[in-house]
Amino acid sequence: MKIGKKLLDEMPENYRNDNITSNSAIDMLMKFGDVESAERIFRSMKTKNIITYNATIKGYVGNEMFEKALDL
Repeated sequence: MKIGKKLLDEMPENYRNDNITSNSAIDMLMKFGDVESAERIFRSMKTKNIITYNATIKGYVGNEMFEKALDL
């Protein structure tokens, strides 16, 4: 997880705003239980697609946060 977070921190800004990169980051962070960071990325995204919502909902369920999954 440290490598993934370091990669995100050092990533140029124009890549951070890319949906594919953001969706992958949400998926990775949720798998490692860093829900807060994943939510931060989700909120910062200007355009969300079905993959964004799927990764976030799947992450909530994987972290047993069922209410948040339903609320989304």
